[in-house]
Amino acid sequence: MRLFITIVLDGVGIGEQPDADQYEDAGSDTLGHISERTGVKLPNLERMGLGCIRPLTSVGAVEEPLASYGRMTEISPGKDSTTGHWELSGILLDRPFPLYPEGFPDGVVESFCMETGCSGLLGNRAASGTQIIAELGDRHVESGHPIVYTSADSVFQVAAHTDVIPLEDQYEICRLTRERVCVGEHGVGRVIARPFHGESGSYERISAARKDFSIRPVAATVQEALQTAGVTTVSIGKIKDLFSGVGFDEAYKTRSNQQGVRTLLARAREAVHDDRPTFIWINLVDFDQEYGHRNDVAGFASALEAFDRSLPSLIALLPEGARLTITADHGNDPTTPNTDHSREYVPLLYYGAGKGLNLGTRASFRDHAATAANYFGASFACEGVPFEDFV
Repeated sequence: MRLFITIVLDGVGIGEQPDADQYEDAGSDTLGHISERTGVKLPNLERMGLGCIRPLTSVGAVEEPLASYGRMTEISPGKDSTTGHWELSGILLDRPFPLYPEGFPDGVVESFCMETGCSGLLGNRAASGTQIIAELGDRHVESGHPIVYTSADSVFQVAAHTDVIPLEDQYEICRLTRERVCVGEHGVGRVIARPFHGESGSYERISAARKDFSIRPVAATVQEALQTAGVTTVSIGKIKDLFSGVGFDEAYKTRSNQQGVRTLLARAREAVHDDRPTFIWINLVDFDQEYGHRNDVAGFASALEAFDRSLPSLIALLPEGARLTITADHGNDPTTPNTDHSREYVPLLYYGAGKGLNLGTRASFRDHAATAANYFGASFACEGVPFEDFV
């Protein structure tokens, strides 16, 4: 039975990369600082070898880890989700997606209004989504103008109350922005619909209705290679959105880590019973979205502990010969003054092929793509090195 599962713990970095200072991230250490501040207990990840990757205050280095372990280096320029996941799929970017720390230029604003039919917009600056909605929500309701904002990531975000701009109309605004506005030199990684509801003073984002309109991959991806080889490819969480739908046979949207894990367990059981070659790629976004971006150290630690508790159920259902990769796409250190992603190494736990083997510091996230292709015998050239070359 051929089953390969990749779990991306969104934002769970494991220490600054050598080039972190170029991103104003010197000293960032998501797992290290959370461990120091909270004493987070992760017994199952510890048994797999998390504490063997590097010293962590509250996660020990066991003598006989259940998995092989290491860390991966991001070499594409940038530190956003699209860049990280694309490199995990085998794509290496030669330049970063555009950023707009001072807001979008007049030409982009004018194009947005012309192409979408909006008579104006509010915001147009880098901001926290929850804060800008609280600040401009009333003006939005009064004027009908959508709230447009960005962040430290390459994103064009559109927030609107569902009673003012119906959900499907919000999606259409974002689709037009993706196809006609954020193109060429302004081709951001993602255009994101950020609907909200509620009353003045208590507006709340509708996370389940968020929709990402990503730029299409600029090169072939490992999931496409697997499809060609007859492997069923499954996206859980926001994975499919990050690739503009490219390369996935099935996709399951999720609202939380908890729902994501439930969906993963159910789909993995189905794969075992069907006995068809299956690649499942899941992103657990709460670490990043709910806690990292909000500098919620305690919440981040609690989410890690919840994920850790789910691991035995997943391990128990894996058949002999299956593979499980646990990694991340970037860091998001909640102990730093800012609320941005951080340029960090990501942890690597590889279960199912040898135990307790040190996979070292991988030269690129592309090693993940090479490993998945190698496992299924798929033809895919991405210059990555399969993990199992070291096993």
